[in-house]
Amino acid sequence: MSRSVLPFVARDVSSLARSLHRELGALDGKPGHVQLLNMLARSVGYRNFQHFRAGQAAQERLEAVPLPDAPVDHQQVERASRHFDAAGRLLRWPAKAAHRELGLWVLWSRIPAAEVRNEIQINLLLEEWHVFGDPALLRRALFEAGLLTRTRDGREYRRAELPPPPDARALIRHLGRGT
Repeated sequence: MSRSVLPFVARDVSSLARSLHRELGALDGKPGHVQLLNMLARSVGYRNFQHFRAGQAAQERLEAVPLPDAPVDHQQVERASRHFDAAGRLLRWPAKAAHRELGLWVLWSRIPAAEVRNEIQINLLLEEWHVFGDPALLRRALFEAGLLTRTRDGREYRRAELPPPPDARALIRHLGRGT
């Protein structure tokens, strides 16, 4: 059986080292291969190595599926882009549901994938990406739209890995170039 290569990325090497140091210090003796894999996976936000591997497999499946060349409503994308400033921050909560949905996809695209965050950390991210001062509204809207998942107690939030619709992809690309 061939071994699949799983890319491993740690956004912050310092927190990776702290996490590994803490876990290695709690062990009695030398860790085994599976224990080391689990430690590495936990240090970047997964529950264990199997969770990490399942996430990688899901990402590969999503990337392997060719997206249909669905038409993009460029007029709708242009109108939704008016709710963002030159820095790509949401200026106001759109009145139209279609514009709100596209705006939520833009915010979703900025949340790091496969990272667990608490409510305060999600709010801090959202505060950077809008100017009207209501991160709770945005957090709840992302959750209700199914773009953000959370535990029952609301302690852990994670971006839902979904393919954005064509209009959302177009708006994300447009704002990435600068409006």
